[in-house]
Amino acid sequence: MEDVRAQLEDERRRTLRRLAALTGDHDAVVAASKDTNADDEHDPEGATIAFERSQIAALVRQAEEHLGAVDSALTRLADGTWGTCRSCGGPIAAARLEARPVATECIDCARAAGGRPRQ
Repeated sequence: MEDVRAQLEDERRRTLRRLAALTGDHDAVVAASKDTNADDEHDPEGATIAFERSQIAALVRQAEEHLGAVDSALTRLADGTWGTCRSCGGPIAAARLEARPVATECIDCARAAGGRPRQ
């Protein structure tokens, strides 16, 4: 379990660094757009600025969600429920946990949910 904890803590550090970089990128795009007369609707550059801002915001949300999943996995590891499917209560296969240590459902329950495991 210490290997898993170390892996999750490393993933948490990487995600925090990614989140900080993305937040900085988003802030820079927003600041740059404030210093111009870019009209997203009429300026040819405006659409690009809006797209970049939207794309970075989506990546920030994705990183925040992943950070939440990592934190949740660390909590489950600490309380002894890591590796137990939240849906059926059965074990999550070792291969699945190795590939996706933040998994909360066994592969059968994930498939039953439409292939999109709940976090």
